[in-house]
Amino acid sequence: MRWSAPASGVVGLAASIASGCTSPGWSAGADWSFDAGSEDAASSGAHWTVEGGVADSRSGDAESGAPVTTAAPPSCSPGGDGLTNCGASRESCCASLEVAGGTFERTYTISGGAPSGAADPAGVSSFRLDKYLVTVGRFRRFVGAVAGGYAPAAGSGKHTHLNGGKGLGAAGGGYEQGWASPDDAQVAPTDLHLACHGGTDSTWTSTPGSRETFPINCVSWYEAVAFCVWDGGFLPSESEWEYAAAGGSQEREYPWGATDPGAANEYAIYDCNYPAGSGRCTGGAAPVGTATLGAALWGQLDLAGNVNEWNADWFAAYVHPCVDCAYLTPATYRVLRGGYFYNDPSYLLSASRSDDLPTVRSICIGFRCARTPQSAQ
Repeated sequence: MRWSAPASGVVGLAASIASGCTSPGWSAGADWSFDAGSEDAASSGAHWTVEGGVADSRSGDAESGAPVTTAAPPSCSPGGDGLTNCGASRESCCASLEVAGGTFERTYTISGGAPSGAADPAGVSSFRLDKYLVTVGRFRRFVGAVAGGYAPAAGSGKHTHLNGGKGLGAAGGGYEQGWASPDDAQVAPTDLHLACHGGTDSTWTSTPGSRETFPINCVSWYEAVAFCVWDGGFLPSESEWEYAAAGGSQEREYPWGATDPGAANEYAIYDCNYPAGSGRCTGGAAPVGTATLGAALWGQLDLAGNVNEWNADWFAAYVHPCVDCAYLTPATYRVLRGGYFYNDPSYLLSASRSDDLPTVRSICIGFRCARTPQSAQ
């Protein structure tokens, strides 16, 4: 059995506010400018097909899966700047690793209390989960696509496994409808919005620089969903994310096992320990993959610490029974997982849950994408 520290419902939100993690949601329409430059493939006449064929609302058929082209290449397409130097081996920032399906038990505490005492079994089909958090460099291409008019196709972004792509939520309801056109207004990755908290510890820079391999933060849940659709994937469900972090049936305490994370940034970026020995959050987040010993069973890094990660689910009690499940009945908050550079070790536990408003932009929140398994392509 495993158990975790906070959080649940409003308690989790209150804790994030107390730590200075949250910031107000932003609306679209702020004044800004973006020079697409070499990031815009349309300037050279290039066109790119997105995996899954659901990337662009301006052409193609999202429901039939017919190929769709975009005016800017997805982040994992060939020839991207700043996309091939992530982690200790300076590999592709777009590496996506297979997670073998199986079953595990979800166990947690409420607000740091005693273990719940009840195991919540869950079954997960095989999928891929990106090795790294989405980086500034990868997100920069998406910003260029949005500036060029990109919006997800209506109905796109449905999870591959949830009820055959329909996404069964709690109590037999909550079918996943996919992207809706009113959501377009929530996608506004401007220089201003990506400098949330006044730019303090936000990782975005208006022009490419030294932070291209840092995790993007200050991104709303809607922008995380839209990016993953554009990039040929989808946000992982909460059960998928925890399954990968816990090592499936190994039910690891932390993604790497039971070893205490220590204070040298070897296993996770947390508790204001980065840069090492600083004792305060002078640097905030770290380049993705910095904590090299923190790899989960299937190889993903930063599943604990660095930045929290958006999940697909609304925050609520776990779904029962759970076979490729997600809580998709509309609620108030969306699920966050993983902890961030400010949190104490209790937030790094594989089973730890948190939440926030889907419109919020915060230095503590980033994301990674999930994808169909290679064998299904």
